[in-house]
Amino acid sequence: MKRGPKPIGDHTMTAAERQARYRASHADGAPKIRYRKPADRRSRPQRWRDAVAELVELQGDYQAWLDELPPSLVDSATADALRTICELDLSELQGIEPPRGFGRD
Repeated sequence: MKRGPKPIGDHTMTAAERQARYRASHADGAPKIRYRKPADRRSRPQRWRDAVAELVELQGDYQAWLDELPPSLVDSATADALRTICELDLSELQGIEPPRGFGRD
């Protein structure tokens, strides 16, 4: 069931209040442009593989960052966080093949 705009305040807006709000929002005469996020047409298994590949790539970037840290930051919280990320074993994620779903994948 489609509903109208949410009320502003404690009470439901009357038709006149809705019309006044609409006119006020369009008073400058500029068209309202709304952007939609494009639909992701990839299957779930493909999205999984892409996400794991992105994690592996990011882990490599973080390793490079850790390797290039100056000596003054080797014992810092940043270095600890980078080490934690780099120590994650992503090989298990790479080996997982998600199930296919009811002919839709």
